[in-house]
Amino acid sequence: MTSPTALQRLMLALTTSILVQFAHAQEVIPLWPHGAPGFEQLKDEPEQAADWWVRHINNPSLVVYRPAPGTANGMAMVIAPGGGHANLVFNSEGRDPALFLAKLGVTAFVLKYRLAREAGSPYRLDVHPRQDAYRAIRTVRSRSAEFGIDPRRIGMMGFSAGGEVVASVAYASGAPEAGATDPIDRTNGKPNFQVLVYPGPLGIPEQVPADAPPAFMVAAMDDPCCVKPLLALATRYQAAKVPADVHLYFKGDHAFNMGQRSTQKGLRDWPQRLADWLLDAGWMTPSKP
Repeated sequence: MTSPTALQRLMLALTTSILVQFAHAQEVIPLWPHGAPGFEQLKDEPEQAADWWVRHINNPSLVVYRPAPGTANGMAMVIAPGGGHANLVFNSEGRDPALFLAKLGVTAFVLKYRLAREAGSPYRLDVHPRQDAYRAIRTVRSRSAEFGIDPRRIGMMGFSAGGEVVASVAYASGAPEAGATDPIDRTNGKPNFQVLVYPGPLGIPEQVPADAPPAFMVAAMDDPCCVKPLLALATRYQAAKVPADVHLYFKGDHAFNMGQRSTQKGLRDWPQRLADWLLDAGWMTPSKP
């Protein structure tokens, strides 16, 4: 057998590159077909992105990461990246967890929500991220048959400020909007469970309701921002007798993402603890009819 020529090797490399790019090419679903309510005129303003961040989000959307064919288990996760409501840490806190979950058979949706603390933003922190989060859950649930998803196994995952976005919808009823004409808004918007990764302090309830979504929580003890609110939330979960799996690492500071950059084996492995919980709690197990 003759060895491949330089041209053949180049063609093979180009073909492989194209296939890899195709494998990571994902569907983008705008949350509202004509733009966010009250801000339709901003829909076509382009997003800004460089290096680790995405900004200037005026047309909120979901980026879909599907499992490989034949591996989906019917569970879905909506992921809200962090970034202090001024940026979205899209790659490390959106794409990377989505790819991890997709390997587990989970259909993942990364939420690009509106940023109320970006310079010049017209959005309110107490209104518009919550509106986007509800619409995201409702969109996924209303299209569950299309995506092969069990509407009773839809979770929401938030990193840092994204944890505050999750909190904005986790502890209310999520009941369909009264008088809504859009069928999506007539769908329940509450996640069935939540994953909080060093979540920010906003939105933590003084008392966890009995119908709060079961939770997985993870943070580092030396996190100056988020360990105290997470500990308070865990205590309130225990008082409410709502299931919660809590992981605290002795060191890791804030924004350890999916753990890849850490020198600590435990922190690098925290996503596996999430996978264990999702399996043990039954979220990755197909429900019986």
